[in-house]
Amino acid sequence: MISFSNVSKHYPGGREALSDVSFSIEPGELVFLTGHSGAGKSTLFKLIPAIERPTSGAILVNGQNISALKQSAVPFLRRSLGLVFQDQKLLYDRSVIANVLLPLAFSGFPPKEAAKRARAALDKVGLSNREKSNPIELSGGEQQRVAIARAVANRPAILLADEPTANLDPQSAAEIVDLFVAFRQVGVTVLIATHDVALLGGAGKRILKLERGRMAGGDDPE
Repeated sequence: MISFSNVSKHYPGGREALSDVSFSIEPGELVFLTGHSGAGKSTLFKLIPAIERPTSGAILVNGQNISALKQSAVPFLRRSLGLVFQDQKLLYDRSVIANVLLPLAFSGFPPKEAAKRARAALDKVGLSNREKSNPIELSGGEQQRVAIARAVANRPAILLADEPTANLDPQSAAEIVDLFVAFRQVGVTVLIATHDVALLGGAGKRILKLERGRMAGGDDPE
């Protein structure tokens, strides 16, 4: 489903964000990626949807070689991915449901089908009764739920979340993680980058760790 093989990423000026990173994630897995600030977590995440390209090495996503993917094919790759960013990237000049509808409109879904999927996604995250609200009216945890609904509205095979619980209180953070667990239970592959060690306890969680751009290993569950 996701495979990194000897992947490195260098930026102009000689800064090395990732060095010789290798790992694989199988379909239906829930994996946490941890590491100190500046360890390379966000860079790694940007490589998967081809927001950035590796300097060397091979990245396979759903059998596609991201390193060799033509720019014209990138939108089709991203349709199989759900992306949740730390800063949410919500639009505050439109309603909750309008935010969730955006990626569906870009993907060419007919309006009736898009509305059906958007409302189903909001129901999944417990916000059916807030679809007409403006995001600014919601709590931080609710805003993150909107971002998750937007990411899963097109029913992606892979869900990527970069620090999705940042700036949330412990209860809201736990609820967000529970949502990701629920998506994993219906077959979605989930990769979560986090520095919040409180989220990593308990059985059944696979953990990968980056240290200064290198994979330091992790714990396989069960």
